[in-house]
Amino acid sequence: MRFRLFLLSAAASCAAFHVAGVLTARPIWRYAEVLSIGLLLACALVSRSPSSRWALGTALAVVLVDAVRTTPVPPDRSDYGWMAFGPGPQPEAPSALEFALSLCWPSLTAVLVLLVAWRRGGWQRRTVAPGVVGAALIIGYAAVRLVSIRHAVVAEPPRGAGTDVAELTTAVSTAVLPPLALGIAALALASALAGHGRWLASSGATLLALLALPLMDTCIGMVPMPLSAGSDTAVFAWYAITPTLSMPQPVPALTAVVELTGYLLLVAGLTTSSRREGALPARA
Repeated sequence: MRFRLFLLSAAASCAAFHVAGVLTARPIWRYAEVLSIGLLLACALVSRSPSSRWALGTALAVVLVDAVRTTPVPPDRSDYGWMAFGPGPQPEAPSALEFALSLCWPSLTAVLVLLVAWRRGGWQRRTVAPGVVGAALIIGYAAVRLVSIRHAVVAEPPRGAGTDVAELTTAVSTAVLPPLALGIAALALASALAGHGRWLASSGATLLALLALPLMDTCIGMVPMPLSAGSDTAVFAWYAITPTLSMPQPVPALTAVVELTGYLLLVAGLTTSSRREGALPARA
């Protein structure tokens, strides 16, 4: 028990370092997020709860791979001075859907793995109803953003060659699909975990569902469109909290807080014994 608390505390401390680096746009320690997820993975693997050990371990392993892949690059100060740029091939920019998938696939995969493991016996009316309401709110936010952007684009059509209102609307619609899937899947997981009496883990899954909202605005922001299109309905965009010189990334920092806290609560809730432990099949 003490070792488990030590791992969770160390993971929370590393997560705090990572969030501070995101907030100031200057990583305090490049590997803070990697170590935080790694410690949570270690906590899952040493857990005495066989019903959640391997599912939780697999989910966190996926998140760890992405954390390693997105480790901040160390600052390189050797390239200061004059630089000459010549003509050359332009790198192909990823589509909005590809960008959205690159942001959402780790959390979405982790949530789906846990949902497969905990879906049996967890569906009850008193726990499913809040999940349905939450899913309706997330879908409603996506719909409001799409309608607002379409109205703005119709009023001010894009002037880029080869683009029209239909193409832009389709691009925005596909960009919101991955975060929308994440939000709905995370709410389904929260309902299933609550049905098993895993309320702490259920609150972590709920935080991962909330993560879909800022990710949705980020993915929409990758679609080229008129500057003010739909900005009045972008509640979770990067400019929702005014950046400052000392804190240039407040919204990304809050997004990191929600994500890492969600994983921490999932691990803390799934690595403890429960009165309804026997309700989950041993194969999960």
